[in-house]
Amino acid sequence: MKKHQLKAKEIPLNDSYDVIVVGGGPSGCTAAAAAAREGAKTLLIEATSSLGGMGTTGLVPLWAPFSDKKRIIYCGMAQQVCERSKAGMAHVKKDDLVWLPIDPELLKRIYDDLVIGSGAEILFNALMGSVEVENGDVTAIIVASKSGLTAYKAEVFIDASGDADLAAWAGAKFQKGDGKSGELMPATHCFTLANVDEYSYKTSVLDWWDSTPGSWRHSMVRKYPGLTDGHMCNAHVGPGVIGFNAGHIWDVDNTCPESVSKALVEGRKIACEFRKALAEFHPAFKNSFLVNTGSLLGIRETRRIIGDYVLTIDDYMARRSFKDEISRNSYPIDIHAAKNEIGKAKTGKLNVMERYEQFKAGESHGIPYRCLTPKGIRNVLVSGRSVSCDRLVQGSIRVMPNCLCMGEAAGIAGAMALRKQNDVHAINTDALRSRLKKNGAYLP
Repeated sequence: MKKHQLKAKEIPLNDSYDVIVVGGGPSGCTAAAAAAREGAKTLLIEATSSLGGMGTTGLVPLWAPFSDKKRIIYCGMAQQVCERSKAGMAHVKKDDLVWLPIDPELLKRIYDDLVIGSGAEILFNALMGSVEVENGDVTAIIVASKSGLTAYKAEVFIDASGDADLAAWAGAKFQKGDGKSGELMPATHCFTLANVDEYSYKTSVLDWWDSTPGSWRHSMVRKYPGLTDGHMCNAHVGPGVIGFNAGHIWDVDNTCPESVSKALVEGRKIACEFRKALAEFHPAFKNSFLVNTGSLLGIRETRRIIGDYVLTIDDYMARRSFKDEISRNSYPIDIHAAKNEIGKAKTGKLNVMERYEQFKAGESHGIPYRCLTPKGIRNVLVSGRSVSCDRLVQGSIRVMPNCLCMGEAAGIAGAMALRKQNDVHAINTDALRSRLKKNGAYLP
């Protein structure tokens, strides 16, 4: 790529914050709220016009389970978000904890209230474009907005970008994809259908993965070439409204804007194809209407930082606990089909969640604090799907309940680091765990 030399010029500087969080998805929201509640002056910078990431702007229609099949284990702020979400949806039972539907507009307001109510500030429609580093410290980030470029300084930064942008641009080492060919899990462009016949929807099972030869789903996928496979997660999100996390788009890298741009165009076509196919093959969708596609593409993986500890598949299989664990996880390993497995996916012979031993009721493993601290950078924490782990484990811990819990821990830790010369590696993890427990975290 050719290089262009920018003309040197001064840009405005804002150095009024203790902690800056980049990215307003689930982990960024709880990180900002937790840091502010601990007394740190906190700013949350979000590239879009609302908080919530994939659960709101991305239209993912339902939460991964909040329980280990015995009790809720994603607690603290995660539980608060869960309970408020359920309370605003009349068709959801109070004691439900598994595959809860999401009302994206309700969830936007929940996150607004959580972050602003904590005392943190939000800057929407602002995109981080550069990171300045000096002797292992991030000294400033350059943010582009309608005001132009602004430099933001803070003592501690929390990278909740989903792609570890801040950490990677600051020089943190990372892994990406399968480590061999670099292949990433496929993306999904979520969408919403309205004017659905609820009686037919509830009485005719719409399985998430079924395209068994001979079934109507198999016939549908074969007839409509735009439907690459039988993946069709769905949820009843409101009166006559069904949300879909359906289909796959391969060769998408969220750190490459060109590939994301192409995938968004393809995803909108796939959503339209799904509506046409369902209208023909399922009575509930005969008169359905494609209301919306996600403004964000559903990305499952990109970078994973190399932290002070790398969580491995052996830790997952052993249901391992750690002295510095900041949350627990009981979600199964969910690696979506690689491109060379499209044939199996299309015929319904591929069920990714059956490849690895599943959690039994009451089982979970710990996520260590050290997975949030990138090696070689003193004042940056990473939260969300890009924390330090191997690829298989990332397929388990990337879901939203985990991100909520990791974010809360990162926010408290970021505030604690202010008393440790901003060194996120030096905080007392016993004190961090004690604070999390006081806030309701499940840490056996």
